[in-house]
Amino acid sequence: MVEIVANKRPPRGLIPRLRRALSALMKELGVGDKAVTVILTGDRRIRALKREWWGEDEATDVLSFPHYEPGDPFVPPHLGDIWISLDTAKRQAEERGVPLEEEVLVLAAHGLWHLLGHDHQQEEDWEGFRRVQERILAL
Repeated sequence: MVEIVANKRPPRGLIPRLRRALSALMKELGVGDKAVTVILTGDRRIRALKREWWGEDEATDVLSFPHYEPGDPFVPPHLGDIWISLDTAKRQAEERGVPLEEEVLVLAAHGLWHLLGHDHQQEEDWEGFRRVQERILAL
């Protein structure tokens, strides 16, 4: 189940597409019986979160907050929260020449991959992120 909280007004049609695509991706990844919450927000709020949790005073595109310790054999019904800044996503979409909706889907997939315990400390770690980010666009 994908719950979406819009703290900032998203473009028309984004919420149903995001819910549908992220649910399908979760099913493909074997966590279709789990839940996530996606919070669509702006730069000010995501900057405050990044400062509070990571000690970095800057806005970012996506933050993930797992509700369990990845790698723990017990995976709770709710995997965690994915915060997406629509402000940063819009700038990135314009830079890449893609629709905002596509950028938000990519960020949601990226956030989900983090919730599933993956990180991108080294170049080879990015392969899984690229794979799920490409896959969500096809769903």
